[in-house]
Amino acid sequence: MTTSNNEKFCLGIDAGGTHTDAALLLDGEDGRSLIAYAKVKTCHEDLPSSVSAVLTALDDATGADSTALFARVGSITIGTTLAVNALVQGKEDAVGLALSAGPGLNPLRFGIGEHVCVVPGGLDHRGVEVSPLETREMVAAVLDWKKKSMSACACVGKFSPRNPAHERVMAAEAADFRVTQGHQLSGRLNFPRRIATAYYNAAVERLHSIFLDAVEKSLSNVGIRAPTFLLKADGGATSLSLSRRCPVQSILSGPAASVMGILVLCPSVDQGCSLLLDMGGTTTDMALVMDGSPVIDWDGMLLNGRRTLVRSLATVSVGVGGDSLLTADSAGVHAGPLREGPAMAFGGRRLTLMDALNVLNVACDGPVAGDMPASTRGMAALAACCGRSLEDLAAATVEDGLGRIQKAATALVDRVNARPIYTLAALKAARQAMPERIVLVGGPAACVRERLEKRFGLPVETPVYADVANAVGAGLTLPTASLEIYANTGQGVLRAPALDLEERIGRSYTMEAAALRARELLAAHLAEEAMPNAVVEVLEADLFATISDSSYGAKDIRVACQVAPGIAGRLRPCR
Repeated sequence: MTTSNNEKFCLGIDAGGTHTDAALLLDGEDGRSLIAYAKVKTCHEDLPSSVSAVLTALDDATGADSTALFARVGSITIGTTLAVNALVQGKEDAVGLALSAGPGLNPLRFGIGEHVCVVPGGLDHRGVEVSPLETREMVAAVLDWKKKSMSACACVGKFSPRNPAHERVMAAEAADFRVTQGHQLSGRLNFPRRIATAYYNAAVERLHSIFLDAVEKSLSNVGIRAPTFLLKADGGATSLSLSRRCPVQSILSGPAASVMGILVLCPSVDQGCSLLLDMGGTTTDMALVMDGSPVIDWDGMLLNGRRTLVRSLATVSVGVGGDSLLTADSAGVHAGPLREGPAMAFGGRRLTLMDALNVLNVACDGPVAGDMPASTRGMAALAACCGRSLEDLAAATVEDGLGRIQKAATALVDRVNARPIYTLAALKAARQAMPERIVLVGGPAACVRERLEKRFGLPVETPVYADVANAVGAGLTLPTASLEIYANTGQGVLRAPALDLEERIGRSYTMEAAALRARELLAAHLAEEAMPNAVVEVLEADLFATISDSSYGAKDIRVACQVAPGIAGRLRPCR
C-alpha cells in the first residue's frame, strides 16, 4: 500500500486473557484504515513477552518496509489485563494501609488487607484540623511492615481532598515505601471508596511499572518512539507517566478496549440501545451503548466487592469463552468458568465450548473453526461415557454457556435501569436501556452469532475485524483526563488535590473564576504530559454558602472538569 509521507500511523495493542492482539492503523488524509494486524497467545507468567511477540508478528505482517512504517507511528495505546489478573490470582503486593479519620466510625470497618494502622487525628468536612495527628502508632507499624519485606503503602485521611496535610505527614513516615496518597487519586469525598482506591493503586503499582518498562523497551526495539498511552476503565486513554502514578485507573482497561473497538467498527450503535458482547477465549465481556455513547457505572469501579472512586464503564464479565472447559457430571453439562488451554480443535487436550459449537454447526452447514474432526472425536468419546448422543451433548453444552451469558446480560440491564442512566456523553434519565441489537466481537464470534441471535431474539451484528476489535479500538481511543478543585473563600484557599496544588484566593472569588481556573489547570497539566490542545469541559459545579471561622459569610465551591473520552474516528475499508 502506498501512503503519503505526511500521513501518520497509530498502533493499538490489547493484552487479553487468551490472546494479545496488535493493530497498525493509518490515520490518513481521507480517513482511517487498518494496515496490518497480528495475534499471539498471551503468556500470563510474562505478559511483557506477549507484547514483544505480537510486535514481532506485526512486523512480519506489515512486509519488508515495516521499519519505515513503525518509524511513522504517531501514537500507541495499550489495553492490558495485567493488574486485574494479579488481583484475581492474589499476586498483588501486600499493602500497609494507614488510615486517619478523627471522630466518628472506626476506620477499621473500611480497612482492606492484613496490615492496617489507624493513626489518631482528624479534619472536619471543610479540611480544618479538629485533632492533631499522632504518628507514634504508625512509626511502629512501618517498622513491622519493613520486617515483613513489604514495599507498598497507602495513606488515606478522611476529608483529605479538602486538606491533604495529614496524608502528607503519614506519607513522610513511610518514605522508604512506594506510597499512594488518597487525595492524589480523586477529589471526590467518600472515605471508604478512597480507601479502596488507594489500596488497590498501591497493590498493583510495582507490577504496573515493570510492565510499562518492558513495553517501552519492546516498542523501542522495533523503532517505535511515539507517545504511548494506556486505556483506562472509563474508555479513555492516559499517558504512561500519568498511568504510573495512578495505575488503579487502568485495572479494568480490557472491557473498555472491547467497547471502544465496537464504537470504531459499528456505526449502527449511534442509534438506540445496543448490547455489546466480546467473547474471548476465557470470558465474555459485556456493556451497553445508548445513542453512540457507552453507559458508565456512576457508583465507581468495583474491585473484589469494594467500590472505588475510579470512573468506569458499566461492564460485566462472565466466565464463558471459546476455550471454556467442558465438564459433565450428575447435574448436567457445563461450559466454564475454568479454562485449561485451547479447544481440541486448536490442539488442546480438553474439550471446550468451541468444540461443542463445531459439532453443532457442522450438522447444519454452519461456520466451524480449527480442526473439526478433532472436536468430533473428543465430543464423541465424552458422549459415549455419558450415555448421550453426540448432538445432544453438544447442544446441552452450548445451551449452558449461552444461558449464562444471557443471565449476566439481563442482570446488567436491570442494574443500569435501577437508577438514572449516565453515559460518557450525558445524563439519559428520561428512558430505559432496552437493547435493540447485539454487537458481537471476539475470536468465536462467527461460530456463535446465529445461536446468540436465536437465544436473545435480537439481531446480532458481527463487524469486520471482529477478532481484533479490542486492538483497533485501543489504537483509535482518544486521551482523556479529569480534575476536581475546591475553593473556600473563608479560608482563602483553592486546592486541586490530584495535582497537590494550593493557591490563595480572595473573599470575592466566584464560581465562574473557579471553573475557568479548573479548565486552565487541567489543560496545562495535560500539555506537560504530551496531550496539548485538549478540549476541557466542566462536568459539575457546586456552590454552598457557609460561615467562616471569623463569622463572615463565605463560599464553598467545587468544580469538576474533564476531557471527555471518545474515539478519533471510524475505520474505512483499506484500498
